[in-house]
Amino acid sequence: MTQTPTRPTVRRRPTMVDVARRADVSLKTVSRVVNDEPVGQELVGRVLAAIAELGFRRNDIARNLRSRQLNATVGLLIEEIANPFYATIASVAAEIAAAHGTMLITASSEEDPERERALLQDFTQRRVDGLLVVPAGLDHSFLRREVELGMPVVFLDRPPQGLQADAVLLDNRGGSHAGVCALLDEGHRRVGLLLGAPSVPTMRERLAGARAALDSAGVEPDESLVRERLIAPEEAGRAVAALLDLPEPPTAFFCANNRLTVGALQELHRRGSDAALVGFDDFELAHLMPRPLTVVAYDTRELARVATERLFERIAGDDSPPATTVLPTRLLARGLT
Repeated sequence: MTQTPTRPTVRRRPTMVDVARRADVSLKTVSRVVNDEPVGQELVGRVLAAIAELGFRRNDIARNLRSRQLNATVGLLIEEIANPFYATIASVAAEIAAAHGTMLITASSEEDPERERALLQDFTQRRVDGLLVVPAGLDHSFLRREVELGMPVVFLDRPPQGLQADAVLLDNRGGSHAGVCALLDEGHRRVGLLLGAPSVPTMRERLAGARAALDSAGVEPDESLVRERLIAPEEAGRAVAALLDLPEPPTAFFCANNRLTVGALQELHRRGSDAALVGFDDFELAHLMPRPLTVVAYDTRELARVATERLFERIAGDDSPPATTVLPTRLLARGLT
């Protein structure tokens, strides 16, 4: 499924020639200011004012740009390199980049929006040919000027905020809807929901899908069964313990990502509970878990492939409007029965 908004107008990246014209000085004067060489203070002020107005940035690898050649590098920003999900994305992106004769530079935001912003700005200052971004922040408008000046950017797993750009996403709402419906079809009516930060778009979509499933089955929402802002498996385990201690505990659980599923599994196993469990995201060794569970699975390699190929289409000159591509999910039975 693809959605296509209007593409922003592409403008030429300002050069030192543009700065010289705006400041009414020679190109040599601009070069001296940019390279911190001695120049009169009045001229420095005019050049810096022109630089700020035009949004000019010094290119630390300017030789390639002056010859109008690509740098044969693309940047990939992920959230956590140790997570198998992101490691798979990096591996596929590197394979495709190599096939295009391009080096992939990978960095990790560690789920920190400020770190994300700094790393993306560093990528643009290095003049990479394009960006692949798994976003952590909720505002990517700071990239708008780079996109308008022709920097190809493709987001994956989560959509951009405050910016029109290509995105390759999962069917988060549909996957969670199917997972909770599976629990309801088994007769469960008290379903505990374990979620991450509600500010994250994927979490909002997965919660919306779960609530829609409950609503379609005529199950009244019970906020006492919802736990949000869970990050580590240990937090999910404590949430499951608290829910199981309720006078009317849930008979089933839906976990919005694999880390929460692992924590829930540990606590259910510790308690000897037979509560049913569905988790979004498959995970390594899920088929060897000592109890049955269901996972909302998808093809991580396909997610990375579609996004990376899209980026190279943009680098090659595709200037069609930005589009959002949504990849399907499916339910898989896991664990030992």
